[in-house]
Amino acid sequence: MPTALLGGRDSAFAVAASARPIILERRQLPEPCAHCGARGYSVCGAIADDDLGPLAALAVVTEVDAGRTFIEEGDSAESFFNITSGTAKLYKLLPDGRRQITGFAGPGHFLGLAVSSIYAFSAEAIDPVRFCRFSRPKLRKLLIEFPKLERRLLEVAANELVAAQEQMLLLGRKTARERLASFLLMQTGQGASCGGRGERITLPMTRGDIADYLGLTIETVSRTLSRLRAEQMIDIPNTSDVVILNCAALENLAGGLS
Repeated sequence: MPTALLGGRDSAFAVAASARPIILERRQLPEPCAHCGARGYSVCGAIADDDLGPLAALAVVTEVDAGRTFIEEGDSAESFFNITSGTAKLYKLLPDGRRQITGFAGPGHFLGLAVSSIYAFSAEAIDPVRFCRFSRPKLRKLLIEFPKLERRLLEVAANELVAAQEQMLLLGRKTARERLASFLLMQTGQGASCGGRGERITLPMTRGDIADYLGLTIETVSRTLSRLRAEQMIDIPNTSDVVILNCAALENLAGGLS
């Protein structure tokens, strides 16, 4: 009924209602993206919120317990893995059983980008790990539709190459003290620098894992940490945390300047 034909109170209500602003409900993100804490810094961040549906439909959300291997070196590379919570260690095994940890992967890391038909490394959960698993053939088709996602994956691959080069330098030229200082700086998430005095680093990996990554013995890692603590570069309040006390000294040590 037209507003002019409404009388008294009804007329006033109709005029007020027509003057109200129209509020559009914000579109809800699809599951599992709606509750993903890693979206902002993972490869998925390359896709706009409104376009997440096709990617979310491909994701198989999986949770694994600490100590469980979810990628086996030599297995057929059928899936990609986008870690959304927890930490995993990446490693290779020699025929005699010796292990070399090649890196640690946390929220936002995308695993399985190698072009080979088999996985070149194994991945084991250090603490409970949650990830989105994507079928390689299906994701490749999606890359045609979303070129921004393909570009982000290329950036990830380039970063992995840089990390591999840093690992070669770490193992080939640096002393034990320099290796450990470099490792601590890498854990700040800021590369070769740290945020400032008092920055706390959480190390979910064991001293043995750190030793396998740095090519050292557990005894050397423990002894070197104790020495850095005695020199007041770091503090070790408990077995899983390290507090940076002297950023400049740690950076100089990592760079071979002291």
